[in-house]
Amino acid sequence: MRDFNKSRSGFDRVLMAVAASFLTVSVGAATAQPSVSPRDSVSKLAIDAAVPRPEPTNVPPPTVTDFKADTTSDTTASVPDTTKASEKSVGATLSEASKVTETKPEETKPAAIAPAAPAPAAAPATAVAPAAPTAEPPRDVAREVTKPTSTVATADQTVADRLREMLGNKTSRQFDRKGERAAVEKFYTARDFAPLWTQGGIATATAKGLIARLKDAGSEGLDAADYPVPDFTAANTPEAQAEAELKLTASMLDYARQAQSGRMHWSQIDGDIMYPEHPTDPAEVLANISTAKDASAALASYNPQHEGYKKLKAKLAELRGESEMPVQPIAEGPALKFTKATKKNPNPTVVEDDRVPQVRARLHVANASDIKYDAEVADAVRKFQANSNLKATGILDDATVRAINAPKRDRQIDTLLVNLERWRWLPRELGAASIGNAYVMLNIPDYTLKVMQNGGQVWTTRVVVGKAGKHATPLMTETMKYITVNPTWNVPPSIIYNEYLPALQQDPTVLDRMGLKLTRNADGSIHVSQPPGEANALGRIRFNFPNKFLVYQHDTPDKNLFSRDERAFSHGCMRVQNPDQYAATLLNITMPNERHTPEKVRSMYGRSEIDLKFPTPIPVNITYQTAFVDDAGKLQMRKDVYGRDAQMLNILKNAKGKDLEQIVARAQPSYARPRASIPQGVAFNDGARNSEPNFFERLFGGGFAQPQQSSPGPRGRRTEVR
Repeated sequence: MRDFNKSRSGFDRVLMAVAASFLTVSVGAATAQPSVSPRDSVSKLAIDAAVPRPEPTNVPPPTVTDFKADTTSDTTASVPDTTKASEKSVGATLSEASKVTETKPEETKPAAIAPAAPAPAAAPATAVAPAAPTAEPPRDVAREVTKPTSTVATADQTVADRLREMLGNKTSRQFDRKGERAAVEKFYTARDFAPLWTQGGIATATAKGLIARLKDAGSEGLDAADYPVPDFTAANTPEAQAEAELKLTASMLDYARQAQSGRMHWSQIDGDIMYPEHPTDPAEVLANISTAKDASAALASYNPQHEGYKKLKAKLAELRGESEMPVQPIAEGPALKFTKATKKNPNPTVVEDDRVPQVRARLHVANASDIKYDAEVADAVRKFQANSNLKATGILDDATVRAINAPKRDRQIDTLLVNLERWRWLPRELGAASIGNAYVMLNIPDYTLKVMQNGGQVWTTRVVVGKAGKHATPLMTETMKYITVNPTWNVPPSIIYNEYLPALQQDPTVLDRMGLKLTRNADGSIHVSQPPGEANALGRIRFNFPNKFLVYQHDTPDKNLFSRDERAFSHGCMRVQNPDQYAATLLNITMPNERHTPEKVRSMYGRSEIDLKFPTPIPVNITYQTAFVDDAGKLQMRKDVYGRDAQMLNILKNAKGKDLEQIVARAQPSYARPRASIPQGVAFNDGARNSEPNFFERLFGGGFAQPQQSSPGPRGRRTEVR
């Protein structure tokens, strides 16, 4: 019986190996064809059920030896030769089948078999068990979707959600400028819409510093009302906190933009103003302020950093402080007059009066306790009278005393405000860094020209500027590229047509008597020019900085005009009092090794044009400063000769709440020669704006009108000196 059972046991093992082979083949097919129909599953179960099973009581428990032998021989031999790519998948399927057999035998065996029967059948399944740890199918990582982890603090998540909604609403009017809106959306998107100015609904120290800076905008000559600030303490809902967040961001961007470029655009004032644009980049502002250690200081840095601006800002604070303090009025009394020394009376007349210290204090004259009405006090009184539409006599009479006592601080403050605004129009870098930040600064109301280098004044001289009205000298920044010695004056077509041709009809010799030459070009046009010489309208030297207004700086044969206090006599160009010294100063900056002197420049005077080209151009800034602080620290006020202050104040005071720098008052005018009917048979070459005395002024000394045209381009022989 034992032998029978033993042989039967061996036979049973063979049958089980065959069953395992069937199972392996079925799994391999399942692996090759992932979709297994219910019908295939029923067939497999039928095959398993048809295999004879031994009686549980007649089968001895499997030993370790039996387990190993079955794994290496029967099972291995029964596994079909499949591709390596499917081996792990097959092993995983067998492992799962083994688990099903071990944990749920009732699903795969007939009801008549006892629960202990599966013990011998576990051997084939266990044979591939070592592959179980790596038996999972390969993961398709590319198809897996992982939800990104939020970087927003839990306490700020609801506010971030509201910010996402607000910035996603394209109809929202929180940011009117497309560029700013796009920059803000990109900035907050990169932050996962986390608020910048609050943490847990509480304003940060950075936000408080920015709010303080915006409220103090008046100290920079700006208007704090243009930059509304939120109240974070009153924002007690996520929606209110999100609105407060964007409100502060918008005001910050507005402040930076206006601090750098101005509250109004220069084109609103006149068409003869042209400065280079230097707008802010909203993305750069956001990055700068959000990463700065001191956000308030970073925002303030968008204001001009020029020394002249800083000094004027300090004077604004002084005036505002004085306006809040009661001022003791100056008493009326006898007129005070200072008399200069003359040949008949070599000693100047200086009077003394107890009221003089008050006059000194009110007009910012040194030695406030001195009772002497000397030349310095008389000069301050004269300038005050000129700025107050009084006759500038320098005599302290009752009318002048009443004007000094009248509330005037508001008017002076307004003057400082418009001058601070004009500083914002200028480039942030006034000079050429390669030559010690050298530049030329010409102030029209002060009638002075200064050459600056390394932060200090190198040289200065008096100038004559354009008349008020259509002959006003333009405001601009350009670069001087060369100097022309012995320039030729080419008369523009408008002057030829409007003045010379009518004069020639009456006197054919008039041009010869004026030293002018009339020639006809190859195209039939007429050209009139004045050759180089002492009597040339441009003098001996012309300083060239090409610009759209076609004006320049030059010498003049009319030297007497430089002795006058007010020197607005030209037709746009700027006449320089000492052109030889001016030329030597500029040449020594650009070509220091050449050692130019005024004498060396004068030695070039002659009949042939000579161009002295600069290796490095020098910027020329033509400004309009009716209020400035001099080298002694005194506030200087000048007459608004062109009415620029009045124009700007009118815009600032009557445009509250408007986006001033968005408005362009008028298009830049064309400076081409006027389109007029030309007498038959006469043709003209193109010309340019003229700024010199016109034909009748030079011939008869009268005040005849002149078209604004001239040509800076010289004709004839030219010698270039590099």
